[in-house]
Amino acid sequence: MVKLNELHDNPGATKPRKRVGRGPGSGTGKMGGRGIKGQKSRSGVAIGGYEGGQMPLYQRLPKRGFNKPNRKKFAVINLGLIQKFIDEKKLDGKAITEDSLVESGLVRRKLDGIRVLAKGDITAKVSIEVTGASAGAVAAVEKAGGKLTVTAAAATE
Repeated sequence: MVKLNELHDNPGATKPRKRVGRGPGSGTGKMGGRGIKGQKSRSGVAIGGYEGGQMPLYQRLPKRGFNKPNRKKFAVINLGLIQKFIDEKKLDGKAITEDSLVESGLVRRKLDGIRVLAKGDITAKVSIEVTGASAGAVAAVEKAGGKLTVTAAAATE
């Protein structure tokens, strides 16, 4: 039978914390394991990738790729989620615009527009007007008897 007063951790499972700068008997007294003088022995040091004047590693390695400074960032939404919101009566089952998607809470913000992807099934006959859509999403909405219109703000795939 296990008694509450006999419960203990496995040996070596816990370690006491290191008390820095608490006398010579502690092993980390006097200078607290920081060595003698110098930048690193003082408080408020932020050396970060500094290598003592040598060219840092992140500058020695070759640079690759390109990040387009004016690229568009779309809020992405799946057809399955649109159907779920229609079923829960959070979205109007007829005409869906970007503003109605934001109002319903399905999308937090429009960013550069909303892009619809084909993940999930849609059964409702709806008219959706968004900035972008995948070809699969357009086909799925038309198969359900609806219409997915992509505005001129962005090109589709």
